[in-house]
Amino acid sequence: MTNNEKYNEFREKYPIFRYKSFELAEDGSFIFIKYHFETDGLSEFFPTIKISKKNLKILNKFDSDTGRAIVFSLGMVEAVSYLKITGSPLMKVECGKLGDDDVNFWKKLYYKGLGEYFYRNGIDVSFSEFLTIESGGEDLYYLSKENEKNKINITPDSSLVPVGGGKDSAVTAELVKKHGGRCLFFTVNDQKARTDTVLRAGYSENDIVRTERTLSPEMLELNKRGFLNGHTPFSAIVAFLSYYAAYLTGSENIVLSNESSANSGNLTGLEINHQYSKSYEFEIDFRNYCISHFTDKISYFSILRPFSELQIASYFASFPKYHDVFRSCNRGSKKNVWCCGCAKCLFVFSMMSAFLSPEKVTDIFGENLFEKASLKDDFEGLTGINPVKPFECVGTSSETKYALAMAVKKYYGTDKDKLPYLMKIFVQNFNTDEILKENPFKNFNNKNNIPDKFLPEVKEMYDYVSR
Repeated sequence: MTNNEKYNEFREKYPIFRYKSFELAEDGSFIFIKYHFETDGLSEFFPTIKISKKNLKILNKFDSDTGRAIVFSLGMVEAVSYLKITGSPLMKVECGKLGDDDVNFWKKLYYKGLGEYFYRNGIDVSFSEFLTIESGGEDLYYLSKENEKNKINITPDSSLVPVGGGKDSAVTAELVKKHGGRCLFFTVNDQKARTDTVLRAGYSENDIVRTERTLSPEMLELNKRGFLNGHTPFSAIVAFLSYYAAYLTGSENIVLSNESSANSGNLTGLEINHQYSKSYEFEIDFRNYCISHFTDKISYFSILRPFSELQIASYFASFPKYHDVFRSCNRGSKKNVWCCGCAKCLFVFSMMSAFLSPEKVTDIFGENLFEKASLKDDFEGLTGINPVKPFECVGTSSETKYALAMAVKKYYGTDKDKLPYLMKIFVQNFNTDEILKENPFKNFNNKNNIPDKFLPEVKEMYDYVSR
């Protein structure tokens, strides 16, 4: 049975998915969140989140109407991980009332955020057929009361920076440090590279808001039994959870590290983007939702939106203090290593090879990834030889090709015998001189939401990368 056949069978057998409730509690050390979802006739799910209060100054009540509004909305994102198990065509929200605009917001996020899941599972379903969302009566909890929106305590010019441990969040840490003001960092299921990034930026562990997210074990068991699985819009979870952390700590800005390249999809002609919830489109939708339902006192934006992956890599290369601690590999993240066998490792290796010597890049990763024949398929996807870009957080094929052309020119010259295995494939398919006629370092994406007060730091970065 194909996954598309499974999808249709599961939708018929399990037609209703319920967002039943959420719980908020605290003790002296943590704030606890617990959700209750259910697929009728199959299973209940109880994912949890806890937020450490250690060394945090809490400025806003964790369970106020506004706090509960944010947590309720976070649950709407968490729900998609469980909804996708069967693809139930009806979602009943029993702990809150949604207006028509809200339903449209969530349905769009689910559908576009599950684009990779649909594609890789071979599922064919239209937006109109995909899902109906119904919500409870007016007496049930809805969203932040209008009279609470102006009561939120905010520390002026304070920032909360989500940190993933890669080059992008390190660059953001540097920009925010130059800007000044109080700065806190935010992590989900913290890993060593994330803490190390904060420390190398000159901050302490006391400046980190740590959250721990746990999936419901029932979902993992159903996956083992052959129910549907696939990519979900994780960055949307980061968005709502970091917003709740910003609300708790009275942070005025949530400063993201999403580049312009995140707007680009994975397949030409199809609207499928592994990074949809990092895109400018989602950023705009999220900002509007938050202003409508929570407050306009917290600004959510990406300070790196004007820049490409190539420009960010150029700037990151100038900060050697991060080079031995940053990690971008999802496979190796729990062990704090580069796995050296995935498209993400190869992409970052390619980016850094444009700006650092082959010896230095090899030292960072532990081996020369351009020598690995096992990465040929990923290489062809990254460079556009294969039209399907790897489903990872990677840049465009034009960026990758430019970085490789720079590396060929800078370190290998015209002697093709010196080229590593993957570089030989590159020069066989592309003219490096033609590629290098362009100057992508002069590009600047004006479609961004960066507040004016952060523009001096952005301009300083642009002046560096475009010189």
